[in-house]
Amino acid sequence: MNTTMHAELSALCREHPELKIEFHHQNWETDFLRFFRSQVNYNVRRESSHLTASVYKGQRSCSFSIEDPDMAAVREKLSETLAIIDQLPPDPDFVDLEDDLRTVPQFEYVNNIDAVPLATKVNILARLASAVEPMGFRIYGTFICNHSHDRVINSNGVDKSMAHSPVMLEVKAVSDSNEVTVLQSYGGESLDRFDEEEFTRQLVGKVQAATREVVDVDPGEYQVILSPRCLAEFLQYLSWLMSARALDQNISPFEGKVGKKLFSEHVTVRDNPHHPGLIRCLYNSEGHLYQSLDIIENGVFRNFLVDNYYAHKTGLTKNGNVGMCLEFEPGDTSLDDMIAGVKRGLYVSSLHYMNFMNPRETSVTGLTRDGTFLIKDGKLTRVVNNLRYTQRITEVLERIVCVEDTSVVVPFSTNYDNFAILTAGMPHVLVDGFKISSSTRTV
Repeated sequence: MNTTMHAELSALCREHPELKIEFHHQNWETDFLRFFRSQVNYNVRRESSHLTASVYKGQRSCSFSIEDPDMAAVREKLSETLAIIDQLPPDPDFVDLEDDLRTVPQFEYVNNIDAVPLATKVNILARLASAVEPMGFRIYGTFICNHSHDRVINSNGVDKSMAHSPVMLEVKAVSDSNEVTVLQSYGGESLDRFDEEEFTRQLVGKVQAATREVVDVDPGEYQVILSPRCLAEFLQYLSWLMSARALDQNISPFEGKVGKKLFSEHVTVRDNPHHPGLIRCLYNSEGHLYQSLDIIENGVFRNFLVDNYYAHKTGLTKNGNVGMCLEFEPGDTSLDDMIAGVKRGLYVSSLHYMNFMNPRETSVTGLTRDGTFLIKDGKLTRVVNNLRYTQRITEVLERIVCVEDTSVVVPFSTNYDNFAILTAGMPHVLVDGFKISSSTRTV
C-alpha cells in the first residue's frame, strides 16, 4: 500500500466516527514453476492488489472488496454501503473491532522471487531428476516463491503491516513401471536453509523403498508410524475445532475441557510464530499481535484459539491465534528405533482427500498417499496399496506411544488463487490402533 493511500484510508476512518471500519489491503506476487515428467511444464509470474473492507454501523454490517483499489473506488463502494446498511439485519453479538495497538518490528527477509531465479530452480530440479532416473522414476511437482505485503487499518487506531516471502519446493517422484509415488518437500522463509544434498538423500531413499513389491493389507487396527506431514494435517483439522468459533457453533469436542488431560502425555502442541524454521506471522488478519500459545501440554488441553469477535461472544480471553504456526514438541526416540520396535505395522507418508464425517467426534475419513509401507519385524519390507482410513483425530493423539527426537518443517500450499504457503514443525509419531477400513487396490 502506498503512503498516500494509507493516509487516506486512515483519514476515511476518522471522517466517519459513527462507523467502525476495518480495511485489509494485500499486495501479492508469485513466481510459480510446475514440472511434469522431469521437465518444466510452465512458469507463471503474476501479481495482484486486493482491498477488503468491513463496515459496521451500530450492529449492522456490510463488506466489500476491490481489486487494484484506488481511493475513488473505495469512496464509491463506501457510499453504496451506507445507502443499504440501515436495511440490513443487526448482529446482536457484535461489540467492537480489534483494539490491540501493540506492534513489533518487521523482521528482515529476502524477496525470494528475486533471490531464487528460474535458472536456480531448473538446475535444482534437473539434479533431482537425474538422481531418481536410474531407478525408473520421474519427478513432478511445484517450486513456488511468493512475496506479499499486508496492511490492516481500522477505526480503533490499528495500523499494522507485515511482509514476507515464503518459498516451497514439493517433489513427487513417480515410478514409470507401476506409478508408485513418494513425496519430498521443503518450505520456509528462505532457501538458505535448503540442504540439497540431504533433500536428495531422503528422496532417493524413499524411491529405493518404493521399488519393492506392492501388496494389499486387510482392514483392521494397526500400529502406524505417521510422518510429520500426516501429523501436521491431523492437527490442522483439529485446530479448527479448537477455535472459539467452533465452540460457539456447538461443534467443538473441547467444550468444558480446558485444563483436562485428553491425550497421551507425549502430546505437546503450541502455536509458535517464533519457531525459527516456520513461516513467521507477526499479526493475525485482524491485526492482533501473534504470540506463542500453548494449546496442548503433556496431553492436557490448555487453550482455545480466540479471535476478537468470538472473544466478545463467548467470553473467552482473546489471544488472536489461528493455528498458523503449529509446533509439536519432539520426543526422545529416533525414527530408526521407532521402526525397529514395530513387529507388524505401517509407515504412512501422507494423507489425501481427508474430510470430516462428524466434527464434534473429530471423525475423519481419507486415503493414504505417496508411499505407504509395510513394517515387519522392525523393517520396511513392501509397498502397500493406498488405504482408506476412518479415524477420530482425538484417538490418534490419545494413542501416541512415542515421538521422534527431532522435528522437520512441513510446508503446504493451496496451489490455487494466491498459492498461499503454510508451515508446521512436526516429528514422526508411533500410534497404536490406527483404523484401516479398506484397500483401494491401487497405488
